[in-house]
Amino acid sequence: MSGGRNPVVRIAMWSGPRNLSTAMMRSFGARADTSCIDEPFYAAYLAITGLDHPMRDEIIAAHPTDPYAIATEMAAGAPATPIVYQKHMTHHMIADVPRDWMAYVTNAFLVRHPARVLASYARKMDEVSLEAIGFAQQAELFDQAAQRAGHAPVVVDSDDILRDPRGVLMALCAALGIPFDAAMLHWAPGPRAEDGVWAPHWYDAVWQSTGFADPPGPLPTLPLELVAVLEQALPIYERLSAHKIGAA
Repeated sequence: MSGGRNPVVRIAMWSGPRNLSTAMMRSFGARADTSCIDEPFYAAYLAITGLDHPMRDEIIAAHPTDPYAIATEMAAGAPATPIVYQKHMTHHMIADVPRDWMAYVTNAFLVRHPARVLASYARKMDEVSLEAIGFAQQAELFDQAAQRAGHAPVVVDSDDILRDPRGVLMALCAALGIPFDAAMLHWAPGPRAEDGVWAPHWYDAVWQSTGFADPPGPLPTLPLELVAVLEQALPIYERLSAHKIGAA
């Protein structure tokens, strides 16, 4: 922006799937000063990899597939609001997707215990792997963002948000350099204009929600076939969690 106005704040929130990411998009979207972008690289990821995801053809037809054009939009697109919240999936950032645009946004990382991620993901998808849940990619992106910034980027844990939405969101907003808005705690149910075309497959619970879910219970017990993935993901989660808001 020009003319003495404050520059737009572009928040790139990085997580894997099944990680409270859509509820967080709802939370930020409830702010009057914020517009949201839902997984902008998803269609490009599917087009490049050829992977067969639910609603693949509809996603590619409805959303941009040129990763360089998408990257330019994320870094410098004309903002509709003073704050732009970008919901990103870490596993979408494959080798053919540029990352230099990340230097022009505020990168933040949403983490969740991998046992919870795996239990939720396995209910939606037949094939589960470390790559599919995005943990290794999240660590790589975290390290790159830290190197660019000269310090660890913002990390927030989804379980902490569920335990204390107001307190953790206040701390998150402070870390992002934006004022807290109590409107982030509640939202109207139903779809949103920013929801990707994939929303009917993935967002059923969020469409019914009016706020964050109850605090999490004990960690789920995973079937044997998911234990190896859990053992791979857990050290990554623990390393990033050491930087989370409120960590000792």
